[in-house]
Amino acid sequence: MQLNSGGGQAGRRVRGSRNRGRLSRRAARAGGAGQNTHLSVPFITRNVAPQDLLSEDALVKVENAADRILAEIGIEFRDDHETVELFRTAGGQVTPVSGEAWNIRFEPGMIREILKTAPPRFTQHARNPLNSVEIGGDAVVLAPAYGSPFVMDLDQGRRYGTIEDFRNFVKLAQASPWLHHSGGTICEPTDIPVNKRHLDMVYAHMRYSDRAFLGSVTAPERAADSIEMCRILFGAEFVDAHCVIMGNFNATSPLVWDGVSTEGIRTYAAAGQGSIHVPFLLGGAVSPVTMAGMVAQGLAESMVGCALTQLVRPGAPTILASFLASMSLRSGSPTFGTPEPALGSLVMGQLARRLDLPLRCAGNFSTSKLPDAQAMTQSVLSMMSAVQCGAHYILHSAGFLDGLLSMSYEKFVMDTDLCAALHAYLAGLKVDEDTLGIEALAEGGPGKHLFSTAHTLRHYETAYWDSALNDDQPFETWFEQGEEDAMARANKAWKQTLESYEAPAIDEAIDDALKDFIAARKSSMEDRWY
Repeated sequence: MQLNSGGGQAGRRVRGSRNRGRLSRRAARAGGAGQNTHLSVPFITRNVAPQDLLSEDALVKVENAADRILAEIGIEFRDDHETVELFRTAGGQVTPVSGEAWNIRFEPGMIREILKTAPPRFTQHARNPLNSVEIGGDAVVLAPAYGSPFVMDLDQGRRYGTIEDFRNFVKLAQASPWLHHSGGTICEPTDIPVNKRHLDMVYAHMRYSDRAFLGSVTAPERAADSIEMCRILFGAEFVDAHCVIMGNFNATSPLVWDGVSTEGIRTYAAAGQGSIHVPFLLGGAVSPVTMAGMVAQGLAESMVGCALTQLVRPGAPTILASFLASMSLRSGSPTFGTPEPALGSLVMGQLARRLDLPLRCAGNFSTSKLPDAQAMTQSVLSMMSAVQCGAHYILHSAGFLDGLLSMSYEKFVMDTDLCAALHAYLAGLKVDEDTLGIEALAEGGPGKHLFSTAHTLRHYETAYWDSALNDDQPFETWFEQGEEDAMARANKAWKQTLESYEAPAIDEAIDDALKDFIAARKSSMEDRWY
């Protein structure tokens, strides 16, 4: 009882005041490198080999199933006659379905042959050259979550996203050394008309970050606007010769590519820019309920999207992708962070390596409604599958909550702390005379502690990853400092990060030109809210 008597609200206020400085320092470093500056890199170079799950025989069966899907069932294309003609010319068997829909079947091996011109690795340039990223090979790029209509935090709860929220998340991503990419539609800014918000989103990435980013994909003219803004930012000649922007395109599963997506893919590819081709597969709803079938379907759909880029412009950067999710078949609700899709991601990694294509896969997925234990348990299982499968571009690395319906400020911070740990994990284990540490044991001899040995003093700052968010102190110390849980610590951390954020410098003339372009485009069309 005496322990509890000191734990009342008055006592906690006293303890909180006494330790305010310490908590503030922790919050200040939660978004930054903290003690981990040696791990901060523009992108990760993995020293941990990807995991191979399936045997050669099993992989061939999955690939053959994908070939059967393409040859016997085909892919339906809608509202894009030019894409249909590109595939017809390449050898696809076109059958009209309706006035603006065509089924195309592809002989086994045809799509793989087209994909041979796709680069296995490419650079996406950032406006700060130090932040340019490599995608493919042994490179790993982490980016924030994408596409949530809602945002949430512990203070205001769940609400529709605004352009202020969007800018906040761009700033949080820029401030974190553990993300390498600014992402794309981090949340939907619902306070701006649908047909104009892409301009504000792309500008926010350009102004409040100096990292690589994704452009608009919701209409081909919006994709064109995104590329044109890049020509202002980087210079037209540079954009013509280098990848500076990518689009993240979803197939309309099962087995459909709609015209909005294919026209957008063609827009990016024609400009020499990158594109990601991701089927959003929910087992039992838009794909087979069994994971092998889901992977085969996803492979078929994504390969076709990637192949389109090569028909438009051979050598255009393209990324194979998968988004695999199980479902609660009793309720019809998607479930995230479950083991079966994690296994599917491992297989997608093997298939991507056989195609020699960069891969986007998995992320910090969760269906939890709070940044709690469920959220992080699901996220770690899903994220580790992306890391172990060999994914090169990992979207949804920070902020994903509520089955992707909500972008969480607190979970963003918790996820970036996990991303920091992954930097250490993927660095691998170095074995040499120094790391074996025999000199540390020899210095004191048997029975002596190693705290003050030369080896310990030489390595103590870099030997272990140091979380900026975890509380690893004794229980009594944690209690005396106010009994804060991880959510409360994350709440303080994102606020402190935004308070101390400073925008990267940008050339004033370029900034003015971007603003003028946005103003002209907005004035050229009426507002549309749907």
